[in-house]
Amino acid sequence: MSMVNSSGKEKMPLREVFSLGGATGPLIGLLILCAFLSIATDSFLSFRNFLNILDQITVLGIMAVGMTFVILIGGIDLSVGSVLALSMMVLGYLNVQVGLPMSVAITGALIASALSGLVSGILNTAFRVPAFIATLAMMSIARGLANMITNGSQIIGFPPWFNMGAIIRNFGFLTMTVAVMLIVFAVAILFLRYREGGRALYAIGGNPEVARLAGINVGRTTVLVYVTSAVLSGLGGILLAARLDSVQPSSGVAYELDAIAAVVIGGTSLSGGTGGVVGTIIGVLIIGVLRNGLNLLGVSPFLQAVIIGTVVVLAVAAETIKQRGK
Repeated sequence: MSMVNSSGKEKMPLREVFSLGGATGPLIGLLILCAFLSIATDSFLSFRNFLNILDQITVLGIMAVGMTFVILIGGIDLSVGSVLALSMMVLGYLNVQVGLPMSVAITGALIASALSGLVSGILNTAFRVPAFIATLAMMSIARGLANMITNGSQIIGFPPWFNMGAIIRNFGFLTMTVAVMLIVFAVAILFLRYREGGRALYAIGGNPEVARLAGINVGRTTVLVYVTSAVLSGLGGILLAARLDSVQPSSGVAYELDAIAAVVIGGTSLSGGTGGVVGTIIGVLIIGVLRNGLNLLGVSPFLQAVIIGTVVVLAVAAETIKQRGK
């Protein structure tokens, strides 16, 4: 069911924004995967293992939300892993080496991330550089800057409370990092469900020209989407720094692949216009549960990469078949 606003313009169908939609299949797959691992391993269903999975998916979950926005408009962002590393290094440099308060260091890290996304968005909109090329270039630039900050060295020595926030569990299960991830999930879902800007992402992904004729500023929205993706990557880097109690410029390698995989597995179409954060959450859980289960089964990390890559290919193939059917 579609809605019509006061100006008579049709809004995007709410079922595309908030319901499971194309994520019904992934949800069934997640349940089957959990059932299999429950039988194959003795410790999978334990509460402690559940907490481990939550801790392991926090960074991926936050980054995948930003990637969802990008893919919804028909774009792609290959720079998120490098932006995460840049954010971490700026955080460590400002707090540990310069001695600035953590609040200032966090702000600086997020600003550096936002600038990275701004450059990618401007390249894509103002200079018509394809998103693949623009973000590929930013991936190299951000990684190089991250290495230049300390000449490739890691930084340690954060305040004790910073690391403890990622360890101490409130209410028996909720760490600071998990709480931030859940807040990001909630805000993203509400944004897509209730805000005009959220529905605009679906319109742009469906047809940018039609969206422009409907009064949507496609260029500005696109830039803001890439800035949001970069800021969420930077936020993920801050939480990863809290978990590791250190930062190094090699962090985040191949994270962009995991983020894209989570979004695609969750049912968001690479061509844009369909999908949503609910499906992405399911995709993140599938990757987290799959990795956790493979570790419990003693599967080699190299084979794990092959298996997860195969899952991504199958997800994309299923999406292609579904689109042809429509």
